Amino acid sequence: MSTNSHSDNDLSEVKQLGMWAAITSLGYIFWLVGGMELIERIAYYGVKASAGLYAKAPVSQGGLGINLSDYGIIISVWALLQTFVPVLTGGISDRVGYKETIFVSTIIKICGYLTMAFFPSFWGFLAGAMLLAMGTGVFKPGIQGTLVLSTNRNNTSMAWGIFYQVVNIGGFLGPLVAVHMRQLSWDNVFYACAAIISFNFLFLLAYKEPGKAERLERARQVKNGEITQEALWKDALRELKKPVVIYYMLVFAGFWFLYNSLFDVLPIHIAEWVDTSVIVTSLFGPEGTSSGILQFWLGLNNDGTKVMPEGMLNLNAGMIMTTCFIVAALTAKYRITTTMFVGCLLSILAIALVGAFNAAWMIVLAIAMFSVGEMMISPKKNEFMGNIAPEGKKAMYLGFVMLPQGIGWTLEGYFGPKLYDMYASKERIAREALSEHGMNLTDIANIPQGEAFSRLVSVTGQDPQALTQALYQANNIGMAWYIIAAIGIISAVGIFIYGKWLLRMQRQQVA
Repeated sequence: MSTNSHSDNDLSEVKQLGMWAAITSLGYIFWLVGGMELIERIAYYGVKASAGLYAKAPVSQGGLGINLSDYGIIISVWALLQTFVPVLTGGISDRVGYKETIFVSTIIKICGYLTMAFFPSFWGFLAGAMLLAMGTGVFKPGIQGTLVLSTNRNNTSMAWGIFYQVVNIGGFLGPLVAVHMRQLSWDNVFYACAAIISFNFLFLLAYKEPGKAERLERARQVKNGEITQEALWKDALRELKKPVVIYYMLVFAGFWFLYNSLFDVLPIHIAEWVDTSVIVTSLFGPEGTSSGILQFWLGLNNDGTKVMPEGMLNLNAGMIMTTCFIVAALTAKYRITTTMFVGCLLSILAIALVGAFNAAWMIVLAIAMFSVGEMMISPKKNEFMGNIAPEGKKAMYLGFVMLPQGIGWTLEGYFGPKLYDMYASKERIAREALSEHGMNLTDIANIPQGEAFSRLVSVTGQDPQALTQALYQANNIGMAWYIIAAIGIISAVGIFIYGKWLLRMQRQQVA
């Protein structure tokens, strides 16, 4: 294949500085945008981590009381907007300015959280999710474009690793805020997130855009006719048509299907099938813990007797925020595509474990394994795209990073909850069990969404945990997760082939 289409894409991999040298080489603007991303992620994951639980919670408990298919519609629209908006806004950020787009995005996101709070219905939550998605799509390219311009190719591996670690501090704190706010009332979650993201206005006061002089000079030259600047959509389309970008999108879409199932579906799976009190008993004894500090940081319920689903999933963000820089340092010496291939394999194995076991400690192991795999892929995707992007198109290419995530997340958002509903939904299985116990179909249909299992408990007189275990054993709950893992395997094969192809392209470019 000819290398002409890659002439302005630098595919070479540059030797990285050592860990401490790389850290000390990062300037204040890098740490400032890290702080802005942290604030944004606290608010974002406060909603994202508990969205499925909110959707399926019955109206009598302050939830939406909708089925998983309707929840899938919300998530797929959310995914579609959030991941495809940056394809356009990345180029706009490069031309208009990063500070301006970050400011606008913060206002849009505040409106999204308040819409969710004011309108607790399917349509209200969908509208809020759409605003939140668009705001995030505008926010990301400005932040990531700033990061690329505030680093160099000798410290990008460590810079993206640290940035991803800082992001996950926000990802860790957000669900903890949600756990305790939603035990008061669900709307408190949305009000808290709107208040939290407002702090980014303070960060913007200290923000100075790197490369601003060059951007303004280019704008002046365009205005005076000294250089021509084609329509943004044409520019983006030409870059998207390059094989190195097209193949990247296709092979990584499967991984993002896998990845997003962890956040969209696993909290529901844990809430329905995993007895997390086992973990608290192992750590603190059968009485649990009354320590408010431990209840907050471990994501426990207010009684301190079980780990909430968001608390379980928080192991992911907790591991990343404490160890991502170590993984970044260990993987800096390896080719980017090799690292991402191994990370994908680890994630596939983790998803298969979720399907095979519902023991709480096995779920902990699966989340830990997935987290290591994620640390080997997610920071690297940004490093990869930032490195190959032509000059003046860094934010545009970092917008392209979202395309495979958009394909994978949109498909998972729609099909993930449907797969779960088909094979593992406790609500559906409980309704079938009620029918087997002689309840007529009309009475079953009249049970409010989200309350079928509690009705089954009253009909059978069984202990809820024992009944849960009996239903788990009688149904093929793991099949949904095995199908998700199979999609990941296809992606892993694609990543391996892509890596081989890219290596050949690099050698041709050097020659």
